[in-house]
Amino acid sequence: MARPMGPVRLRRTNYVTLFIGAILCLFIIYFLSHNGSSTQSASANRPPTRKPAAKASLIGERPPVRRFNLNNVTITPDPIGNREAVLILTPMARFYQEYWDNLLKLQYPRDLITLGFILPKNKEGNAATTALQAEITKIQKGRAKDRFRGVIIERQDFDPPLTSQDESERHKMANQKARRASMSRARNSLLFTTLGADTSWVLWLDSDIVETPPTLIQDLAKHDKPIIVPNCYQRYIDTETGKPAERPYDFNSWQDSPTAQEIGSKMGPDDIILEGYSEMATYRALMAYMAEKDDERNLEVPLDGVGGTALLVKADVHRDGAMFPPFPFYHLIETEGFAKMAKRLGWHSTGLPNYKVYHYNE
Repeated sequence: MARPMGPVRLRRTNYVTLFIGAILCLFIIYFLSHNGSSTQSASANRPPTRKPAAKASLIGERPPVRRFNLNNVTITPDPIGNREAVLILTPMARFYQEYWDNLLKLQYPRDLITLGFILPKNKEGNAATTALQAEITKIQKGRAKDRFRGVIIERQDFDPPLTSQDESERHKMANQKARRASMSRARNSLLFTTLGADTSWVLWLDSDIVETPPTLIQDLAKHDKPIIVPNCYQRYIDTETGKPAERPYDFNSWQDSPTAQEIGSKMGPDDIILEGYSEMATYRALMAYMAEKDDERNLEVPLDGVGGTALLVKADVHRDGAMFPPFPFYHLIETEGFAKMAKRLGWHSTGLPNYKVYHYNE
């Protein structure tokens, strides 16, 4: 039997507790709403994050692998017909406008020609670089058919041994070893950094060669010789007759002699034989004095030394390792040393005594 409950006592409501609880609830609500809006604002102002690139796109951005089969690079007597690339290399201490004008007259497809220049880092070199860049810009920004395949300009990373490029200073016998060693370094730097895998021919053309036949490249290439050099002359006015005349200029293309070989046998390891100086008579047969008939331009003569004023070389000769020694090589240096080094590699030099190019006359 249920027992009757006694009187029920109700707990008195504490209004202070209710007030504090209400304030606490309002604070929580305000905090949550403020934090959410701040997060949303920060997200809106934050720059969008880039999604990681897919693996496939990363592979696509890597440098492509280029393959060349050197057996497919032709070097033939018909370079235009076979679309053979030519690299024209010029060490340049001064800029001669006549050189550039003559270069533009060459009748060889410019889309097959790459030009390479190297200039000293001095006052004259800076002036030459400025003038050269101005002329190159005119051509390369002109009509597409007039543009060269490519142009490379380099500055030497060493000081030239001579402060003056005057002809009298350059040809002093005492200056020859240092000057030509520096020239060798410049030629080698230019060659090693510009020779392409698809280059067929290399034409060395000095910056003071101001007149050549416009068909120079194909004329020399048709002889199909690994190394071939024309005769370098200079035009002048004969003071006695007052009429135009010409004279031999480059004496570095020659056939060796017993006298020169004997001189070399008595030299020290660092001495060089110099050609064209009465103080060192070698009695070599100089191609400069072999010119006879201008109408026999295709006459060939074998050479043991070559000059570099205008010199056409099959690219394979350089690829085999023939370069311009900046040191005495069998007592020879620069272009003459190059001919000797090429011969040791099995490549022979040829000269064209009646085929002339012309040097600038100061």
